[in-house]
Amino acid sequence: MGAERLRILVVLPMYGGSLPVGEYCVRALRDLGHLVERFDAPGFHGAFTALRGLNVTTDRLEHLESGFLQVVSQAILAQVETFEPDLVLALAQAPMSRRLLQRLSREGVATAMWFVEDYKVFTYWRAFAPLYDVFAVIQKEPFLSELTRAGQPHALYLPMAALPEFHAPLSLSPAEQRKYGADISFLGAGYPNRRVAFRLLAHRNFKIWGTEWEDEPLLARNLQNGGARIAPEECVKIYNATRINLNLHSSVQCRDLVPGGDFVNPRTFELASIGAFQLVDRRTLMPELFAEDALATFSDVPDLLEKIDYFMDRPEERAAYAARARTRAVEEHTYQHRMRTLVDFVRRVKTDWPRKRVVGDFPPDMPETMRREVTVLLERLGLPADASFDDCIVRLRQQTGVLTGLETSLLFLDEWRKQYAGKK
Repeated sequence: MGAERLRILVVLPMYGGSLPVGEYCVRALRDLGHLVERFDAPGFHGAFTALRGLNVTTDRLEHLESGFLQVVSQAILAQVETFEPDLVLALAQAPMSRRLLQRLSREGVATAMWFVEDYKVFTYWRAFAPLYDVFAVIQKEPFLSELTRAGQPHALYLPMAALPEFHAPLSLSPAEQRKYGADISFLGAGYPNRRVAFRLLAHRNFKIWGTEWEDEPLLARNLQNGGARIAPEECVKIYNATRINLNLHSSVQCRDLVPGGDFVNPRTFELASIGAFQLVDRRTLMPELFAEDALATFSDVPDLLEKIDYFMDRPEERAAYAARARTRAVEEHTYQHRMRTLVDFVRRVKTDWPRKRVVGDFPPDMPETMRREVTVLLERLGLPADASFDDCIVRLRQQTGVLTGLETSLLFLDEWRKQYAGKK
């Protein structure tokens, strides 16, 4: 990959729906050949939530939370200074303070956010969007124009995606099929519109997976696993095991049970990539992403109920829809596609990026036996044969476990160069 190989720091949120998206971005960027580190903000979540257990006033709690987030921002800055990334990519809700973003801007560190949320519901973007070099979003107009007016000229429409090597068809054991399988399933949070709509399915072979379904007696028997959060690995099994996966986008009100919004949620792409059949509510941005014969859609609750009955008796038709959706997802809607688009966009809008860096190479007088060992090591680390010494050190520091003799020698050499050869 040569000069195109970048160092990218991905800053994960402490919790929430964009956390797995950040994990998928890390994997996709590495697949594209970049050197990637992640800031594991979830490790700070327990301490952050513990603050709310203190018997203090609201004003004092807000002060403590603000101070805690500033500490987390300082930890991000420390990782930036150590890793020296070409790009810092933050996911929605990542703990990036305004002060940190201003500091990174002054030091010439490129920053981007992928705001994978509804801008009308989560409005904190107004304070932060102008501070990023690039602001990627999952909605178009009028959001793009509002970003321009807010002072962010480099907004990018970047829809959600799937990770085909993870969101893939699975062969489930009989026990897994019994546990996860159902005629109808829904996986997601209990938003008001979903609660009301799904009451009409309570008598069916219908399983609900996910959180925030408390105090819903009509759906209590349908709720699985006590309403616990479902790990991404289990999500894939549920999708594979279900005949009809419901995909109803969320709404905080229940006047219109099918909200009819614009952006397309991650579930749509993940189900498609898995080759699982889904019934999804129509969205204005959906036609440019999937053809009509790839996704079975519904426009209101009566339409949903009618189509559940229609497709339940037509397994061949369900399979045909799912196959077409999987083909489109794998060919056009992967996280590798999205990350390549994002990096290319940063390159177009940010002059002199990435900055040229002084690259440390392996000593030219290495013995041939060590050179062969280094070649094997680079391959094991997922690096090309022409990777630099610095790239090798970065990847080595990401590894865990007992070091080999060669790895110990290389890390010692790196420390020696920093201390005695004037290398930063």
